[in-house]
Amino acid sequence: MQKFDGVIEAVRYKGGKIDVVRVYERRGATFSDRVLLDRKALLDRLKKGKRFVTGQRKELWASTFEIGKPVNLIGEDDRQVVSTQPQAESDNLEGVPAF
Repeated sequence: MQKFDGVIEAVRYKGGKIDVVRVYERRGATFSDRVLLDRKALLDRLKKGKRFVTGQRKELWASTFEIGKPVNLIGEDDRQVVSTQPQAESDNLEGVPAF
């Protein structure tokens, strides 16, 4: 798999849109602790070309993850959605647990 900039491990939806995601962000050769990003912060990173995937950190394995699907930014301006599916009409991170 290609290099990625962050791993989304949990999501909170509000009104059918992503409200907050819990992620690990790449910090050079390693990853951060859990970080909470609101929808705007996630969209900003995706617009800048950062690549996110869904997944979970392997327990006691530091920066090793079980990787799921790539996260895509679909649509334009205020009609944008964040999804793991290429033809989504609403925010949907398939297989990511809610918190």
